Amino acid sequence: MRALFLIPGDGVSQLQSFPAVAATAEQLHFQMQVACHPSLAGLWKLLPAVEKVIPFNFDDASLADWANLLGSVREPDFQACINLASGRQVDLMLSMSHIPNRVATGGFSATEKVSVPEGLWPAQALEAYLRPIGVRLEADAFRLSLSKAALDEAVATLPPGDGPMLLLAPAGTPGDWPDAAWQELPGHVGASLSGLRCLQVPPAPPAGLAARAALVAASDVVLASDPVSIELALLCGTPVVALGRSSDSLPSRSGVQGLGSDGHLRDLPSNDVLKALGLG
Repeated sequence: MRALFLIPGDGVSQLQSFPAVAATAEQLHFQMQVACHPSLAGLWKLLPAVEKVIPFNFDDASLADWANLLGSVREPDFQACINLASGRQVDLMLSMSHIPNRVATGGFSATEKVSVPEGLWPAQALEAYLRPIGVRLEADAFRLSLSKAALDEAVATLPPGDGPMLLLAPAGTPGDWPDAAWQELPGHVGASLSGLRCLQVPPAPPAGLAARAALVAASDVVLASDPVSIELALLCGTPVVALGRSSDSLPSRSGVQGLGSDGHLRDLPSNDVLKALGLG
């Protein structure tokens, strides 16, 4: 038995789908396949439950591309499709497939239409898609499983010492917290916390997400405005202060805090960040 997830969007969208895909595989004992943008296919190597990734550009697909996708999903024994895409082309493709259970928020191909609640961490909100196929979701309980070799390699790249490790991951976009503030923060933190180790990394590239996940997991705290690094911290269980994220876009658990609003971080005081880190 197999289940198919159609997941358009960026790397954040893919990462937020990990708990749902893993829960479906575990509870239904299904083999899992995922269709996503070709540049993000390698990201799914982080989730062993996925047996195959189908590279597919939902935003720029030709009729031939849709026909090829139909051919891919008609052959295996798919029992369910969680469709996060929308539009006439995806509906036509799915309506011609042999998949008996097709869950989506709308569209004429859906055998079950669901309503996604607002005010939830997006990873948990995907439970609405899973209930019709009998799957429960506790997204906050999911943790990425990383190899010892990957973790050892990450630890080797961290600054030496035994003190707490703070990973800084700015987004580097307009409206982000200023560069000077990122550069000055380790000194402010070090004044209150001796032995602090600190490493600043650029936004996570799709091809390097496995290495970034290991760095996040090897750190004690992550301060990030980079959306991918924030999601990786949530999936690894690493405490995180997420700049530019509202509380309803994060799970409610100890060690997770949102601060400021996206695109409006230029005037965020350093003291507020220090307080969020527990040092103010």
